[in-house]
Amino acid sequence: MNMEVIKSIPGDLQNFILIALMSLILGLEQRRHHLNENVDFLFGTDRTFALVGILGFILYIIDKATMLPFLLGGGGLLLLLGIAYYYKIKIQNKFGLTSVIIAMITYSLAPLIYLQPSWLVMLIIVTVLIIVEIKEDLFEFTRKFGRDEFTILAKFIIIAGVILPLLPHEPISKSINISPYQFWLTIVAISGISYFSYILKKFIFPNSGIMLTAVLGGLYSSTATTVILAKKSKNKGTSTKTVAGIISATGVMYFRIFILAWIFNRHVAYELALPFLLLIIAAAVISFIFLRSSKSTNEIFKVEPDKNPLEFRTALIFGLLFSLFAVLTNYVVSNFGNEGINILSLIVGVTDIDPYILNLFQDVSASISIGTIVSATIIATASNNAVKMIYALMLGGSAIKKQAIIGFSILIGLSFLIVLV
Repeated sequence: MNMEVIKSIPGDLQNFILIALMSLILGLEQRRHHLNENVDFLFGTDRTFALVGILGFILYIIDKATMLPFLLGGGGLLLLLGIAYYYKIKIQNKFGLTSVIIAMITYSLAPLIYLQPSWLVMLIIVTVLIIVEIKEDLFEFTRKFGRDEFTILAKFIIIAGVILPLLPHEPISKSINISPYQFWLTIVAISGISYFSYILKKFIFPNSGIMLTAVLGGLYSSTATTVILAKKSKNKGTSTKTVAGIISATGVMYFRIFILAWIFNRHVAYELALPFLLLIIAAAVISFIFLRSSKSTNEIFKVEPDKNPLEFRTALIFGLLFSLFAVLTNYVVSNFGNEGINILSLIVGVTDIDPYILNLFQDVSASISIGTIVSATIIATASNNAVKMIYALMLGGSAIKKQAIIGFSILIGLSFLIVLV
């Protein structure tokens, strides 16, 4: 019944009501924004903006084909806004253009509503309201920016939005059955996770404690996080909270690898879901037990984020390792079959496992079965956990050695149990 009533209302009337309401909302926001300011001169607020929206509606529906009245009215409104802006500078010595731009957006609502889908119009209104209201938050946010922040962002846009679409999709060679596009896509994926972790550490959680540092670090590299936390435990003589953080970083590693599998090979991701869920739960339980047994309180320290998470040298090393593992994997499969992959996984776990497992995920020739890829991935993570345990023992304080052995041994044992089952 309600839908029938709405449908019976003429379209022009519906659009008029929407434009009047949205224009009024924008005007009310401007009034609230300037409510506590000592302003001697103001172009207008609620009533003015509502009338601007209505004016745009009237001039648009007069001639929708040529839009000549609307364009002439827009020119006249722009002239009035220019005069108002001039006197704003003269009287208040302020140069902000926000109110002027919002007034022009309000005037443009009529053609937007008629020519564009309703969700886009609503999105524009919501975006305008949010941008205007977060002025102070934006000031605080920009104060955290270093001199290289936009350079780093530009690098990520270049590698993800410029270079990637230009690369060919044909395989590099018979021995390297990976296309330049797939090769670069792996770099984009790893760089994206690295950049996301960098943003979280620098802007959202700049003064994170051990556990939060571990979780954020695990998004980028659980091995690097293990080294950092192990060294901290040695310097501070800390308790089991440090090893709880190390195990937590390893738990996040499984989540990161699952995301990569989901991006590059959904079939592998589905098969990895249950094993990795078990390993994540195991890591969480171990971390919780160690955390509860810790006698220390509020072990907070600041870990500086990487100055450049998109360093070209790091990307180059990753690319070389990726190519090396592509050739090596092809050789092992050709000469030793799928069983040789498990042995290779055990060996490469001592290195950076991301290039290796990404190579497995992108086996476009299907020379390796899904089950073998899953087993090889789990074995590689188990081998990498063994290396992290050695790092913790060598670099960590005496207080964490026993817990590190227990925690990593459980995860390694569970990994091989899952492979066998």
